[in-house]
Amino acid sequence: MKKINYKKTATDTINLQILALRKLKHSIGKSFNQAVRTIGECNSKIILVGVGKSGHVASQIAASLSSVGAPSFALSASDCSHGDLGSISRKDVLVLISNSGETDELKPIASYANRNKITLIGITGKKNSLLYKVSDIKLLIPEVKESGPGGIVPSSSIVAQASLGSSLIISVMKFKKHGIMSFKKWHPAGSLSKKLLTVGDLMITGNKIPFIKENLIMKKALKIMSNKNLGVLIVQNSKGNSVGIITDGDLKRVSNKNENIKNLTAKKIMKSNPISVETDMLAAKALSIMNSNKITCLCVHRSNNKKNTCGLIHIHMILEANLT
Repeated sequence: MKKINYKKTATDTINLQILALRKLKHSIGKSFNQAVRTIGECNSKIILVGVGKSGHVASQIAASLSSVGAPSFALSASDCSHGDLGSISRKDVLVLISNSGETDELKPIASYANRNKITLIGITGKKNSLLYKVSDIKLLIPEVKESGPGGIVPSSSIVAQASLGSSLIISVMKFKKHGIMSFKKWHPAGSLSKKLLTVGDLMITGNKIPFIKENLIMKKALKIMSNKNLGVLIVQNSKGNSVGIITDGDLKRVSNKNENIKNLTAKKIMKSNPISVETDMLAAKALSIMNSNKITCLCVHRSNNKKNTCGLIHIHMILEANLT
């Protein structure tokens, strides 16, 4: 039996898809900006409809748009002709996806949108198609070569549709100025949620923070350190600003030089200007800072007020969160 080189089939398919993406990259124009603004400014819902393989792309785009703060859902093109058109209101934005732009199932949907003055964004690969002509905003997928025998298997066109959809999603996210904190709000569970944990999510606050005054003698300070059980003290001046930090390592260092450490003040032992990070810093980045500086904890502040400590995060808190 003759062996078939499936590796070559794979590379040929991938090369066609790469070519499709290159064409798509150079085809992005002003209509794309218009689509981003229209979706970003929509105060209602984004409805996506596609037929066949394009229907799967529509579902993926809808789910991802919702995840970046643009409420969306996908409808089945065939179900639209059996009552689901009632799900679409005049304030919605309708996105129809069809490579040919002539699919029978899309025609009544496009007609419904035009009659009811519903904004219609058409994504199609044919400029002379019905979908292209009736769309308010026209996103044209460049003509591409499909894979498989006879070049008829939807592959390159689907990759191009998905890539255009991903580009819309990220662009809408930027339009709405939704950063990582907004993204975290819509992803409260799973491994992604762990990766988005911030210092503010894990830090201790209030009476749990081991604050001491800079003129407190170490005999009393050591009792506070023992009670808080964190192996660290945050030293404040008379104004309540954090001016220093004392760790177990500092105590060992000073003890080797001075036998009467208990009579020294915290100011004599502390390291000045402790490193402080903002509450919205990712916990993973805070861990990196600790590792780089060979320390086990960080002060936490809000805004740019580094001296006003509102929390404390220890390396154990981050490790226990199991961010990976």
